[in-house]
Amino acid sequence: MSHDHDDRPQLTAAQAAAVLTPPPGRNGGDLVVESLQGLGATTVFGLPGQHALGMFDALRRSSLRYVGLRVENNAGFAADAYGRITGEVAPLLLSTGPGALTSLAALQEAAAASAPVLAISSQVPTSGLGGGRHGYLHELRDQQASVRDIVKSVHTVRSASQIPSAIAAAWESALTAPHGPVWVEIPQDVLLAETTLPVVSAMDATPRELYPRPELTIAAAHLLSNAERPVIIAGGGVVRSDASGKLRALAEKLDAPVVTTFGGKGAFPWEHPLSLRSWLEDRHTTDFLEDADVLLVVGSGLGELSSNYHTFRPRGRVIQIEADAGKLESNHPALGIHSDAREALAELLEAVERREHAGAAERVATVLEKVRVRIDAQELTLEQQVLAAVREALPDASPSFWDMTILAYWAWSAFDARRPNTMHSAQGAGGLGYGFPAAIGAASADPTTPVLAVSGDGGAMYSIAELATARQYDLPLTWLIVDDGGYGILREYMTGAFGETTGTELSRPDFVALAESFGVPAVRTTPESLAADLGKALAAPGPSVVVLPALLRMFEPTHL
Repeated sequence: MSHDHDDRPQLTAAQAAAVLTPPPGRNGGDLVVESLQGLGATTVFGLPGQHALGMFDALRRSSLRYVGLRVENNAGFAADAYGRITGEVAPLLLSTGPGALTSLAALQEAAAASAPVLAISSQVPTSGLGGGRHGYLHELRDQQASVRDIVKSVHTVRSASQIPSAIAAAWESALTAPHGPVWVEIPQDVLLAETTLPVVSAMDATPRELYPRPELTIAAAHLLSNAERPVIIAGGGVVRSDASGKLRALAEKLDAPVVTTFGGKGAFPWEHPLSLRSWLEDRHTTDFLEDADVLLVVGSGLGELSSNYHTFRPRGRVIQIEADAGKLESNHPALGIHSDAREALAELLEAVERREHAGAAERVATVLEKVRVRIDAQELTLEQQVLAAVREALPDASPSFWDMTILAYWAWSAFDARRPNTMHSAQGAGGLGYGFPAAIGAASADPTTPVLAVSGDGGAMYSIAELATARQYDLPLTWLIVDDGGYGILREYMTGAFGETTGTELSRPDFVALAESFGVPAVRTTPESLAADLGKALAAPGPSVVVLPALLRMFEPTHL
């Protein structure tokens, strides 16, 4: 059998000479950065360490922009946000052992939120691999075992020639729906060894599209076209696949109300007549969803937060579109369609028949009014005032990143994100310390747009060191710290469950003075002046801090 290779690109004489005589002084680290450049990367995050110095030395010979944070976990959160905002792979350079392990909580969040992070970690020298106890600095018996349960895929390099292929395979894995974090591991000696391999040229690691099976689209379209009370739950998959326009068109064609999950904020217009908004932790919304005769769930696994803590019991047929096969029917029996949300919505939009359901908008308005009455009865004026002030101050195009704090829990349900892919939180894995370093990643992705981070005083202490990073790179971000003197939500949980608290009360610094010591302007505000102070901070160039001393409360849960 013969093969015709005439269609292969032909090198010019100059290109051939460059391949045959690569520049001197390159090492394995150069192959790493050349591979990243060849795949289209422009920005990398990370923290140097002894075993990883080959990669960091190579950075100065590349056009890659390096954003260095002060703690590996924070570098991981920054990469996570960069991936969410751009939809591109965010490289994260890590050192062996403690450096690698410190990134794990951030990688768990990236996995839960489907953020495409490419972690490239060094390893002990090749002679130390295999589980023996050689006594190398940073040595682990099996470093990969620490990450294997968290990331989508693990790629091991044992020689310089394997570097480009391993990074390309990891890149493709990170961008294959559902997006997620991946791990590449390269020994110290491979990174430091001189190489005469040609400079890595452009590489293609385009993931394959994930389309719905046609018979499932037909079945789903039939169910939706004949439904009397169709409802749609839109999750983060709609935002990640840039399918908000198709979601709206389908909802309007079916006259179907839409509720967005906390990860799907902004996927559907907040003020639309069919918008149930995001009140998923409310029994009125849960009842409405249970009453649907056909429920279309797009880009959500209906996990704990999206199912009102698993109290949701659908009575009608469920259609679930999900790119993560592991989430299909994991919580409820459904017509499970393994597909990217955008592709499935596009095909459904063509296949369904236009329907009008008398009173659909009125039913939505009734539910929202019931929710409003329930919240208003709890005298939570301060909380609603603070959230409204944030919304007033934040430009529509500005992304916001919310830590695990009471104001964020309010925002999940009650904040109008206004545009898709602008509101992000750590609600996937639920770890503290996400907000500020994530804002650094977003500001690095687009330095022309101000970014907001929101933390409590407890969560803020996880990432105080990154004030130095924000100042060093002069990033346009504002950090709102709501200071209530402790872990506020845990205080509420413990008081409700046990009548008293343990370990929730915190001594904390003067955040204004602390920020100013980093050269970051800061102001102490009040609920009444918050909108003005926050707006002023967001409009100013560079980083800033706004501190709000306030004791906020949560609205009463309905799942207990």
